[in-house]
Amino acid sequence: MKETRYKVQGTRRKVQGTSLASQYICKMNLVKWIFLFLIPCALCLTTCTNLDLFEKDITIPGFKWKTGYQPEFDFTITDTSSLYQLFFVIRHNEKYNYNNIWFNLYSQPPGDSIHKTLYEVKLATNEGWLGAGMDDIYEHRHALTDPIPLKAGKYHFKLEQMMREDPLQNVLNVGLRLEKKP
Repeated sequence: MKETRYKVQGTRRKVQGTSLASQYICKMNLVKWIFLFLIPCALCLTTCTNLDLFEKDITIPGFKWKTGYQPEFDFTITDTSSLYQLFFVIRHNEKYNYNNIWFNLYSQPPGDSIHKTLYEVKLATNEGWLGAGMDDIYEHRHALTDPIPLKAGKYHFKLEQMMREDPLQNVLNVGLRLEKKP
């Protein structure tokens, strides 16, 4: 063992073992090791559930959504044993004039005809916007379906805004999100 001497209240004293500085460094290395290795590993083990999803957002030209502009989305389902949930996604700025949005969703499952469904999505209450906001931009994700099984194949979707204002001002982008549920 190494002998270290240091002053305590004006006297010299012999201490057996390691110095306080090296003990401190060892403790700090242990703490760093825990934070840099063990905590990320623990987080990874607890959050390693695979969230399969498809999301596509399309920017609205000039942030003015005309009725004639109908964004289209395609995606392919291969896993028929899982359930899927469909969401409508919209981003707008604070100048959007309404507390809701009406739109038609045209959907075409593989080997089937086109289905048209009218939706109203509430975007605000008297207290403010319902979506997540950053600065003056708000994003809303609204579930359009419950978790449902889908058959294998290519699905085609189209969105058409149905508001009285045409073009619909201050809509930045719209999209669809399909989540695979465990």
